[in-house]
This record gives sequence, C-alpha cells and structure tokens, in this order.
Amino acid sequence: MTDQEPRRLVVGRVVKPHGVQGELVVEVRTDSPEQRFRPGAVLGVRRQRAARSRLPEELVLSAARPHAGRLLVRAEEVDSRAAAEELRGVLLTVSADDFESGDDPDEFHDRELEGLRAVLVTGEEVGVVQEVVHTPAGELLQVSSPDGRESLVPFVSDIVPEVDVEQGRVLLDPPEGLLGEV
Repeated sequence: MTDQEPRRLVVGRVVKPHGVQGELVVEVRTDSPEQRFRPGAVLGVRRQRAARSRLPEELVLSAARPHAGRLLVRAEEVDSRAAAEELRGVLLTVSADDFESGDDPDEFHDRELEGLRAVLVTGEEVGVVQEVVHTPAGELLQVSSPDGRESLVPFVSDIVPEVDVEQGRVLLDPPEGLLGEV
C-alpha cells in the first residue's frame, strides 16, 4: 500500500459458500450492514493467507439478505459454488475514508486498535495488538509479546480500561494468568 492509497477497514469475512449459484455466507463486522452490503456496493477483497491469483480484487454486490445471524451475499463476480469456495476466509473491506467518525469515544474500528502497544496498569509494556478477533461471545485482542507468545485478551472495560489511539497504546488490567508469565 502506498501513501496515496487509503487505509482499508474490514466490514465482513466470507465464512463459506451457500448453495450452488455462488452465494456467500458473510460474518458482518460493521455496525452498518444495510449501508455496507447494499446492492451496488463495492467491497475490497483482502486475502488472509498466501494470495490466490484467481481471486478478484473487489466485489460488486448484487444482493444481500439476513440468514442465521449472518448475511447471504451475491456478488457479480461470483457465479458458482467453486468461485464462492475460492473466497472462503477472505476479508471484505471498504476505504477508511468511507467511514464517518463515530460520536462514541468508546467505539473503535479494528484498524485503530491493531498495532497499538499493550501496556499493563503497572506501566510494563507486554506486547502489541496484532488483530481484533470477533467471536460470538465478543471481541478479543490478539496480543503478541516480544518473545513471540500470543495471548487473547477479552476486549471488555474490566480488562482493557483504557484505549489511547493518539498515544498508541491500550492499557491492560488482566486477571492473573491471562497473559501467562509476564
């Protein structure tokens, strides 16, 4: 990504194909699914693993409907189950410029949290937030320590009492054993 290219924010993840005509089951990662997944919306495709050359760079949505807590999405570029299977696990993105700033100071986009230093309330730096993991039970911060250990920290106010994007850090007050030996 060059300096001129806008940052991309994740709005969904393709879970799996649905049916034989190329519908995608999408796990929504935005508070505005009706805006992000409307017909005609253009979403970027971010590969989580090694690039597959057959994947499109973006998808133009033709339809979306709710299904079992997720969305079933149709895209113009996907016309078969095999094409949908190629997209399994990819992240769907929009330009950060497309997002309006929220009024809630306790609301953050994944990209704002990724890369922040993880610092204990004692002042000890314990790692860096690598990723925000979305689960049915809530969000987790994946924190990598300098020695390569990874921990999943529940993103709740009791354990993460402060997020300071401007200072580049999240303050952690974890229960004993959550981060292993620190």
